[in-house]
Amino acid sequence: MEGKKQIEVCEFYQVHEDIVKAVQEKMPDEDVLCDLAEIFKVFGDSTRIKILYLLFESEMCVCDIAQLLGMNQSAISHQLRILKQAHLISSRREGKSVIYALSDGHVRTIIDQGMEHVCE
Repeated sequence: MEGKKQIEVCEFYQVHEDIVKAVQEKMPDEDVLCDLAEIFKVFGDSTRIKILYLLFESEMCVCDIAQLLGMNQSAISHQLRILKQAHLISSRREGKSVIYALSDGHVRTIIDQGMEHVCE
């Protein structure tokens, strides 16, 4: 078939025990890998990515985020709750408002690395 690439496979089955053992020793526990997968699921929504980008620039309340994204506060609150449960953002009360911010520098690093990869 034109245009379709075929995946190459080994011509015969041979396990390289030394490689398998070395890699197996470095693999994180299954629970850790599941937690990592969950974090990446959170990054899988463009609205949440937009919210994170806004919070790169400034701490904000729900009203500010809703205004900037042209969405209603309920939809933004839902996304903020998911980001907060994943420990990607934090919040604090300031008078009658709740102010949201990135939880730490790791969040920006993850997004920056993703952007670098996309823009290659």
